[in-house]
Amino acid sequence: MKKLIFILCMALMPALSFAQYANTDNDTSLKPKMEFETEVIDYGTIKHNADGVRFFKFENTGSAPLIIKSVKGSCGCTVPTKPEKPIMPGEVGEIKVKYATNRVGRFTKTVTIVSNASEHPKVVKIKGEVLKD
Repeated sequence: MKKLIFILCMALMPALSFAQYANTDNDTSLKPKMEFETEVIDYGTIKHNADGVRFFKFENTGSAPLIIKSVKGSCGCTVPTKPEKPIMPGEVGEIKVKYATNRVGRFTKTVTIVSNASEHPKVVKIKGEVLKD
């Protein structure tokens, strides 16, 4: 009986080791890809309580629809909004980011994007300085 189990294990070993190479999850040619115009938005110096809305524009340069599952700011002062519809290959989309400009001083914040793209999660940044009145 022990010999039979040993023979079966030896016979299955090559098949199991081959399975790791047959996995298509790592095949990025069949996935969406986000290419951003810029990965850092610099607000520069802006007035206290100025308009804090900016947009990260990107294109899906992959070969499958891009679905953005979630976007999250690094703190409560950075509120991102994701597109609700899938971005088809070759289409352009944008992520809206609103920074709370009622806070005076320099800032550097991140937005984390979770999607079905080949690079996930993706982190983009905003930075700038809000001046006193």
